[in-house]
Amino acid sequence: MARVRILLVEDEVALAATLARGLAGVGFAVEVAHDGRSGLHRARESSFDVVVLDVMLPGLNGYEVCRTLRAEQDWTPVLMLTAKDGEYDETDAFDLGADDYLRKPFVFDVLVRRLRALVRRGAPARPTVLTVGGVSLDPVGHHVHRDGEEVALTAREFQVLHYFLRHRGAVVTKTDILENVWDAHYDGDHNVVEVYVGYLRRKLGRERIETIRGAGYRFADPS
Repeated sequence: MARVRILLVEDEVALAATLARGLAGVGFAVEVAHDGRSGLHRARESSFDVVVLDVMLPGLNGYEVCRTLRAEQDWTPVLMLTAKDGEYDETDAFDLGADDYLRKPFVFDVLVRRLRALVRRGAPARPTVLTVGGVSLDPVGHHVHRDGEEVALTAREFQVLHYFLRHRGAVVTKTDILENVWDAHYDGDHNVVEVYVGYLRRKLGRERIETIRGAGYRFADPS
């Protein structure tokens, strides 16, 4: 039986070597790259069962590598290694096409279990475009359309809209949005949610995002 092939893209040389030895010790065949551009090249040139991407890579960061692979219709399962205090978080990982993530520092056995689960699952189908009442969002291509016309959104506006569409028809609170779009430990002004809801209303139509007094917001089909 062929061994499971893992591409590990990690710029910390000592950590990469330790992980590669450990993964080889439990039966994986591991190829290592130390920067985003070489990792992307190897992913394009060879076939892997899972790609493990660190976020903070020189050249191209891990999310840029992941987004590029997905844009090229490469659906190899991707596990991101994210820093707790990094610029991005797990919401960004999923929005950009990753299948799973681990925050550093992590337990090696947990990494192995996650990798085996991704191998069993295999390469997923292309994510479904989310559509509600004339508004559509492509989570991989990062395109949003309103009644057939493309709408330009900032990265944060895109994330807020993505959260609304994943919970279409349901009432979501400010806390729900902050914990899932910003960070579970966000301690800034909760009114930032109102600001971004306002931005989306101006771009997509005020009637699409309802304010449910005393509860939160609901994205609905105005028709």
